[in-house]
Amino acid sequence: MKISTRGRYALRMLMDMVRHQDGGPVSLKDIAERQNLSQKYLEQIALALNRFDIMHGSRGHQGGYRLLVNPADLTIYQILTIVEGSMAPVSCLDNPLNECPRKEGCQTLFIWEGLDAVVREYLSGITLQDVIDRAGDAEDPGACPEK
Repeated sequence: MKISTRGRYALRMLMDMVRHQDGGPVSLKDIAERQNLSQKYLEQIALALNRFDIMHGSRGHQGGYRLLVNPADLTIYQILTIVEGSMAPVSCLDNPLNECPRKEGCQTLFIWEGLDAVVREYLSGITLQDVIDRAGDAEDPGACPEK
């Protein structure tokens, strides 16, 4: 499994937003500049998070985005599934009910179910606040070299 730039940038955007929203809404332009990310890309991510009531945007001179959820209540699993979609390692586990016609005879299903459970449990056990606390004052959280 590989988390795309969309998932990584969503985490960086939300971390930046939490760090800077004490002065009011945070503009995507400011986040993009601080994080050295594309504002257009952040707008797409913001739309997804906005639809799930994670954050809210306002327009105008003093406009910007605010996190609507306490960072301690928002898990990394929730964020990634919103922006990435299913985190399941195989398509038959994308939905809560596995409707694969071969599931009864699938000799490898237990592997994928176990991997799915481990990933879900691990990422559900880490909140946005945990990541912020661990990152400390670093201004470029999650930055890693692109290949």
